[in-house]
Amino acid sequence: MKNIITQFSRLFVGVLFIISGLIKLNDPVGFSYKLTEYFSEPVFNVPFLEPLALGLAIFLVVLEVVLGVMLLVGYRVKMTIWALLLLIIFFTFLTFYSAYFDVVKDCGCFGDALHLTPWQSFTKDVVLLFFILILFFNLKLIKPLFSTSKTNVAVYLSVILCAFMAFWVLNHNPIKDFRPYKVGTNIEKGMEIPEGAPKSVVEMIFIYKVNGIEKEFTEKDLMNIPEGAIFVDRKDKVISEGYVPPIHDFSMTKDDSDYKEELLKEPKLLIFVTYDLKLSKKDGMEKLEKLNQQAKTKNYKVIGMTASGADEIAKAKKQYNLNFDFYFCDATTLKTIERANPSIVVLQKGIVIQKLHYNDIEDIKL
Repeated sequence: MKNIITQFSRLFVGVLFIISGLIKLNDPVGFSYKLTEYFSEPVFNVPFLEPLALGLAIFLVVLEVVLGVMLLVGYRVKMTIWALLLLIIFFTFLTFYSAYFDVVKDCGCFGDALHLTPWQSFTKDVVLLFFILILFFNLKLIKPLFSTSKTNVAVYLSVILCAFMAFWVLNHNPIKDFRPYKVGTNIEKGMEIPEGAPKSVVEMIFIYKVNGIEKEFTEKDLMNIPEGAIFVDRKDKVISEGYVPPIHDFSMTKDDSDYKEELLKEPKLLIFVTYDLKLSKKDGMEKLEKLNQQAKTKNYKVIGMTASGADEIAKAKKQYNLNFDFYFCDATTLKTIERANPSIVVLQKGIVIQKLHYNDIEDIKL
């Protein structure tokens, strides 16, 4: 019986680590954004790690896949189990911190393929920790599946394949797009809230200074506020989240006006997405104007979308001789639309027809 439980734990942990790792390896840039969120001031306040986020993301997801393979084939069992145990303790701490302090809404454990709440993520890690502890206390029951040479080949091959996959998706697009702006998506429909969808329940909290001490009062307590109390602030406490459409915070703003309704009706719209012009890749930016001219000869309306300010836009237009207008959109939304900076998106009446990394600009079909 002990052997059956151990082998089930081995299979369960190994397969889950491989699946979770491959999903994030499909989109390491997206996982790096999640790490950056953890490194930010409101969470762990270690901003000096933010430039290392992408490298750390790639290392962690490759490690996750390879450890899963090592466990399944029985490669250096003691080292593998120790590595899995340390990794899951680290992840469990992160997810508990996120859930308890409500600082990161989605841990990114399964990328954009499956969104888990912080407490769901923590529960998942506790379950994994339980099964890894079973493996830890039954090391002697975990035997290699193959000969030493074949086991070594399986592990080395997994490292090579993971490295190649990481290189490919970084220089092109994710192999499988799980994001809300994937090809075939109708952006306008993605922003709709279905009739009867649950709405957020929000409680207003009023902060008053009473005898020099700040105290919080709900709406029900307003009649009990002591005379002479001084109003300080008001904040909204979310009791329960309502329905959030897959596409939100999407805008196409220029000169303080949002043109998304007008632009999403365009039969031929080509968009250059660059969330931060200061961080845009030079070799990618140098390709945009040529495509702009080609697209205009085929009656495309061409625009740029960025979260950069007017000064950066003017600087980029001059530096790369760009002859199209830029529209403002939230940086997080633009990062969700496309991972490359810059990238190309083609819309037809609000429907995503094509999405391309700037390295694949020659593959565009106009």
